[in-house]
Amino acid sequence: MTARLSLYQKAENELYKMDSSVKTKFYDFCHLFRNDPGHPKLDLKPLKGDRRIYRAKIDPSYRALLAPAGKGPDGVEQWLVVAVRHRKHVYEELSVAINRITGEIEFVDLGVVGQSVLKRAGIQLTPDPVERVPPEAAAVPESAAVPTPDAEPSAVPLLAACTADDLRRLGVADALVEVALLVTTDDELDQLVVGAPRLTAEVLTGLGAGMSVEEVESEITRPAATVLEPGFEDDMGAALTRTAVTTVDDDLRNVLAEGDFRAWKVYLHPTQRKIVERNYSGAARVSGGPGTGKTIVALHRTARLAAQLQPGRDKPILLTTYTKNLTADLRSRLSSLIPPDLLARVDIKHIDILAQGVLNENSAAGAQRSLIGDAQAKEVLGEILFEHDPQRRWDTEFLFDEWEQVILGQSLATRQDYFKARRPGMGRALTRPERGSVWQLLEQFTLRLNSMKRETWAQSAERAARYEMERARKIRERAERKAEIGGGDLIHLDDKSSAVRYLRHRYQHIVVDEAQDLSAAHWKMLRAMAAPGPNDLFIAGDTHQRIYDRQVTLSTVGINIRGKASKLTLSYRTTQEILDQAAKVVGDATYDDLDDGTENLSGYHSLLRGPAPEFVACTDWDDEITRLAARLKLWREEIIRPGEDGTVRDPSGAMAVCVADGDMAGRVAADLSLKHGITTATLTKDGPQGGGEVHIGTMHRFKGLEYQKLAIIGASDGILPRTALIEKFAHTDPKRYERELKQSRNLLFVAATRARDALSISWHGAPSPFLPCH
Repeated sequence: MTARLSLYQKAENELYKMDSSVKTKFYDFCHLFRNDPGHPKLDLKPLKGDRRIYRAKIDPSYRALLAPAGKGPDGVEQWLVVAVRHRKHVYEELSVAINRITGEIEFVDLGVVGQSVLKRAGIQLTPDPVERVPPEAAAVPESAAVPTPDAEPSAVPLLAACTADDLRRLGVADALVEVALLVTTDDELDQLVVGAPRLTAEVLTGLGAGMSVEEVESEITRPAATVLEPGFEDDMGAALTRTAVTTVDDDLRNVLAEGDFRAWKVYLHPTQRKIVERNYSGAARVSGGPGTGKTIVALHRTARLAAQLQPGRDKPILLTTYTKNLTADLRSRLSSLIPPDLLARVDIKHIDILAQGVLNENSAAGAQRSLIGDAQAKEVLGEILFEHDPQRRWDTEFLFDEWEQVILGQSLATRQDYFKARRPGMGRALTRPERGSVWQLLEQFTLRLNSMKRETWAQSAERAARYEMERARKIRERAERKAEIGGGDLIHLDDKSSAVRYLRHRYQHIVVDEAQDLSAAHWKMLRAMAAPGPNDLFIAGDTHQRIYDRQVTLSTVGINIRGKASKLTLSYRTTQEILDQAAKVVGDATYDDLDDGTENLSGYHSLLRGPAPEFVACTDWDDEITRLAARLKLWREEIIRPGEDGTVRDPSGAMAVCVADGDMAGRVAADLSLKHGITTATLTKDGPQGGGEVHIGTMHRFKGLEYQKLAIIGASDGILPRTALIEKFAHTDPKRYERELKQSRNLLFVAATRARDALSISWHGAPSPFLPCH
């Protein structure tokens, strides 16, 4: 190999959309270029405009645009492919530069700018003369040829409050500063943003949305900033190390075949990279709205920690999540970031499976208890109430929450412990006699489950936490005893068990995804599994997406994240139009930040644009299903419509229908199949079951998933929220009532933000009071 090739992010995205024949020719081009960049067949020449950009032939029609980036540590020439274009789209006004804020290589194409803006700026795109493009083929690139209504000459610039110096200070690419100041409409700004380098796009989107220069600098520019040495603007080799690229190797063919969804799943933005690469003195947390890349940050953080491990075969890193159907996805995505030998050193487990492993390790053969679901457990508790509470003073739901949130949540072992326990957020106050009555009933409930050799998931997590905390206590005591005698051997002090002698914490590093739904017991278990120290716990979560009633203050379970918390505000998943409506679902409600502070969606935005969500009022269920079927068929036609390269997409798994409960999911699937001939697949904890094109599932099942087009149906008052179940709390337990309402809002918020491009929400009867159209 005489040259090393890398792919710029936008070039990779362009390739995904091209015909497979072009991808194959590009692969062959890469193979030839890596072995001999000067091969006559490649016809490598610099462009007349920006001498940092070279063009080379892929075939008679397509060109690769490349930028040289010096030599690597091994002396091999480095080249970055910044674009793949048809020859008629190669022209002089293309440029490559190093961003003054991030230090990354940026490719700027003025062809994405609206014609009205280019005309206002006095810019005429000029085909590169070395291509000798025939006059009829030398048209303005298709991306620039989209008709844009000319703005009135007297129109006020959209960014009139900004100066050129402001934009440069914020990180806007030099080639786009003056052009951005001439934009006068949202449509013109959108055209500019879509093709701009990422930091430029974020800055201009923020300013266009009404953020001040100071706000953009604080929330967008400063988090992405990198300390740069003098002369950085001329060091392409150093800039390449700071730029998100895909190395061109023999696996490139498979990468390109996976499509742009792969890029979304593993791409790391400069703002995110700073969080990933920082060394923390202890536990750290990253938050952000749906689609901001929290999981991506968690994955890259795991990859970085794995790369720094000392040689060995143990598994010193744990990657865990609360969402069951995400575990396999995490493994798949992490496998694209690290080699198999490092992947084998990461323990990837669902949090409850992790707890079960602890229990199995600490239980004698045949002594394990089988698990019981919450619904069955509540039936058992109902039997206890029937037998021991004839006055019906207590409600099953209230007692079950008291048991899970307070007694199990705080590991209260005695009646006296319960009398002294705090009950923050539980709503209804309890007198001492009432606590005595509650303890007696829940004690009977626990004994009944024990006699059945059954336990709930919450119970198993609490027991696992106690085992791990005891293990951590023994490790700590042994370390203290060793320190007392100056680090000598403790064999003479140990018991006869060799297990004590070799006892150590299970993990060196723990990375947690979907952290907002973990219980206090989960956190206690995790805290005990890793010794407190640098980079011990890394936590990713969003309390706006908490869909279970588990509010935990991390400091109370021994996890300190003060001063080590970061927030992501840019969504890569869905459009601004969908985000605007989804944000109205949660409104001005206050959310905790997993500690003693509060959280909000301030600054949360997207660079993507699309149609506004549809809100559809229907007369009855049949009307709602009929309209849903029509919408799904229309979406299907849009998805399978051949692209410019003639490629036809498979619609399977691109569309989904989200409902409030399992019964409704079954009814929708049956009606769509029998009445409208639409095939479906049902979402389960193990993924979609069935081979149908449209996925159907409950709001809980959609956690962590995304779809190109999504319909939420049955969004009626009485269903969202379940009025019949929670209305009784409105007067008897107002705080509980508010918690139930917030949980329902969160579910709808999570469901709505699973949509990438299109969202439809329908109902019959009265609409849910949570809907922004209400």
